[in-house]
Amino acid sequence: MAEELERQAIEAFKEDEFEQAVDLYTQAIRLEPSNAGFYVDRAWANIKLENYTDAVADANRAIELDPSLAKAYLRKGIACFSLEEYQTAMAAFKAGSVLDADNSKFKTWIDKCDARLVEEAASDGRESQSVSPAADNGPVAPVSDNGLPNVASEQLTFRDNNNNNNNLGEPLEPTKPKYRHEHYQKPNEVVVTVFAKGLSKDIVNVEFGEQFLSIIIDVPGEDNYVLQKRLFAKIMPEKCKYSILSTKLEVRLAKAEAIHWTSLEYDKKQAVPQKSNILSGAEIQRPTYPSSNTKVRRDWDKLEAQVKKEEKDEKLEGDAALNKLFRDIYQDADEDTRRAMQKSFIESNGTVLSTNWKEVGAKHVDGSPPQGMEMKKWEI
Repeated sequence: MAEELERQAIEAFKEDEFEQAVDLYTQAIRLEPSNAGFYVDRAWANIKLENYTDAVADANRAIELDPSLAKAYLRKGIACFSLEEYQTAMAAFKAGSVLDADNSKFKTWIDKCDARLVEEAASDGRESQSVSPAADNGPVAPVSDNGLPNVASEQLTFRDNNNNNNNLGEPLEPTKPKYRHEHYQKPNEVVVTVFAKGLSKDIVNVEFGEQFLSIIIDVPGEDNYVLQKRLFAKIMPEKCKYSILSTKLEVRLAKAEAIHWTSLEYDKKQAVPQKSNILSGAEIQRPTYPSSNTKVRRDWDKLEAQVKKEEKDEKLEGDAALNKLFRDIYQDADEDTRRAMQKSFIESNGTVLSTNWKEVGAKHVDGSPPQGMEMKKWEI
């Protein structure tokens, strides 16, 4: 059945019915979710439809299923190139060229990436460097006006469909999101939050590109959660990070430029954003406080700092000095130390004050009166 769907998809592709081809490959994937070839061909159909983020997802899935499939790296590279993710595209093309050194298409695309990266470097005012060797590896594949290879140069063929590794999860099909996500931004970063409980590192895959974010949550026995966006503006992948918490997945995107993002996702209709006026720490004004006295303007921050300095420099004696010492210890202590101080003081009726939680937490703290005195229990 899957082979018949594949045959129909190839026929639809030849007739430029790319949407139908995507649908047929999707049906085939449902029947054989571990067939890497189906994802590779659906990726190509998505590229023809300019669904580049979907194409990247399909190519990534194919690479997971079969890391030796050179064509999967080619598809990923072309999709990333179309998303202006030139560094990511370059890495994909280079990986594919290692697997299939005789395929001249990789050389063609590596050169194209190299040229775009040089242009970007020049436009940014940086000294550009070539990121790939300029050696001639033979004739190049024909390329159409839109920068993609001609359909004639990309023949779809039947493959061996006996790959039955079912431990690699379900297909990355577009499904209704089962987790809610939202985002907010700071001057230098955008924080994306996916609200999902009980996640673990082995089922979460987060990838960062120059202007691309991919989040895949592969819960066993359920459809994958997929959040893949071409971002509003470029980011610095090497500085991006994510954290898996008990109730959510938090992704921090480091902005390449300090501009205000009007949305998370890129939109051609939006105007080019202008750089925001970000103040340094010294320039940021703290709020002023209202006063009924309009003649005298007081610097409340200065007064606060002065009071704190006087409290710190105040010389205390006797019990006052001792109490201040205990307050300072408690204020600067970690959570376990505070718990130990509270528990020991209460259980000993104020005669013991310990900072060792390992010792105090394991037993009841008995009172220890000063020498020459004794403990008495008062009953009311």
